[in-house]
Amino acid sequence: MSRSMLPLKAAQGLGLSGDVGMSHQFRVTIDSGTYDLGTWTKVAGLTVNFGSCQYRCGEDNEMMTFPGNAKYGNVKLARAACSDSQTVQKWLIETARKIVPLSGEIQMINSMFLTVASWELKECYPISWSITEFDAGNSRPALETLELAHTAFLPAELRAGF
Repeated sequence: MSRSMLPLKAAQGLGLSGDVGMSHQFRVTIDSGTYDLGTWTKVAGLTVNFGSCQYRCGEDNEMMTFPGNAKYGNVKLARAACSDSQTVQKWLIETARKIVPLSGEIQMINSMFLTVASWELKECYPISWSITEFDAGNSRPALETLELAHTAFLPAELRAGF
């Protein structure tokens, strides 16, 4: 087997398809596409933690353990600043002071711009935006970061089962 086939074979051994690769980007839309925030190169914080709860019934010393409430982390997006940064600024101006949480979607797309996986953020809103300093003498692009808070990304029927 050639060395170039080893990563693909390893991915297939994990039950992953040929869509696994280093060329993924992440398309982010808000409110069913009303705001297309473009593609991002990094997504962090797409996490859920259920913790655990324990209960002891009566005088019995045996403890029952079961999942707790779902707690979701903030999602942090990053990319090189680009023309889509103007759309992000427009969205921030229009929504930052309104108390109307919107839905959001993050789509993992491959090099052929096909969706590999997606996550729907329920009741999301921006909590921070930043851009690195501008330095014409530096050979690196200015990086834009956006942080979103949300209430869930798992479907309601999965969240309500506890």
